[in-house]
Amino acid sequence: MSQIYKDRSTGPVPPSVPTSLETQDGTAVPLANVLIVNGIDSTENNINGIITKGGVAGTGTQNKVDIVLTNRATGAVTTTDATPITIITFNCGATPGVYTIVGSISGFNSTVASGGSYQFIAGVRTTGAASILIASQISDIFEEAGMAASDISVSASGNDFLVTVTGIAATNISWISQFNFTLAG
Repeated sequence: MSQIYKDRSTGPVPPSVPTSLETQDGTAVPLANVLIVNGIDSTENNINGIITKGGVAGTGTQNKVDIVLTNRATGAVTTTDATPITIITFNCGATPGVYTIVGSISGFNSTVASGGSYQFIAGVRTTGAASILIASQISDIFEEAGMAASDISVSASGNDFLVTVTGIAATNISWISQFNFTLAG
């Protein structure tokens, strides 16, 4: 029987393990060599569209790092009739400015197995207390026959920008929407 002996005092040095991870907003410190990394989205305004946050200052947890897609809003609803329902309510904030909003909506009709895909763009100005829809355009509408009676729209109400979907009577439609925005102000 053969025995192999390796003198560890002359072998390779184990790699260094990071003791902290600096982010744009805080520093994360592993706990028991565990670092939690999450990818999330946010309506936070950041011109780059992405930010990292870490540690107690950034995430509220010592060993956590969040990679955040900013300037983004999402929503999902299910309709079973032809009543309009808001899928995204986006508050325009207390500071006057102008938003350019570009988004999409997907709808799946499970009652008759069909779908629709929609794209929109809108300009919205806020006074800080009220939002005004400058203009909007539903730029692309791709619908199968089973979605022809459905509808989508965008509007402003109070100090909010709204994305609304309208289903079809006695029909189950699952909707999902997402938009990105830029803000000058």
